Order: sequence, then C-alpha cells, then structure tokens
Amino acid sequence: MTKHISLIIGDSDYIIELNDTDAANAIWLSAPFEARTNAWGGEIYFEIPVDAELENGKKVLEPGEVAYWPQGRAMCVFYGPTPISKNGKPEAISEVTPIGRLVGDPYRFESVGDRMKVLIRRM
Repeated sequence: MTKHISLIIGDSDYIIELNDTDAANAIWLSAPFEARTNAWGGEIYFEIPVDAELENGKKVLEPGEVAYWPQGRAMCVFYGPTPISKNGKPEAISEVTPIGRLVGDPYRFESVGDRMKVLIRRM
C-alpha cells in the first residue's frame, strides 16, 4: 500500500506520495508535526524531526520531486530551478534522498514563501 502525507500550508493542501525509502518511512512515522518553510528559488524546505542517512543520493531532480536533506534534517519540495541550477531543472545544494513526489501540479508551490507554517500529517 502506498503511503501519503499531506502538507497544509495556509489554505492549501499538498499531497505527497511517499516511496519505500527508510527516510520516507521515518517521516511517515514522525507525522503529525509542524515546521516553518524556507524558500530557495524553486525549492521549499523545512526542518523535520527525522534523522536519516543518505539513500540513493542525487542532486538534480525533477519538478514535483520531494526529498530528504540529511545535512539539514529537512524535507525539500522541488518545483523549479534553484540558484545553482544549470539546465533549468531543480538542483539541491548537496545530495538528497528522494522520498516521493507531489500529486498534481508542482507549480502550485510557487505561492509558498519563507517562514510559512506547515502542518505535516499522515493520510
């Protein structure tokens, strides 16, 4: 059975379909929790109560991919180019663990800014 989490930010609800990595499972088990967003170009990230190792590490992602950044203990949602992107694709500052993807249009995330409250819960 595929696991999903919901990110509630303001009046918007974003659904993430999780993969089967240890990091994704740890996030699932940690929910519900709250955080504050940070914006970095086409990436929104926020610190989470998970400490997981890097799995299947990569730096260049697709719009809509969601990842765990071990160095910052953060969940990252990629929807567009970041300040270090080279080919128009989202690029993380260092390797991240892909944990799933947004259901629906990733560009909806353009309305999310810095220091917004996010509630992460299981579905």
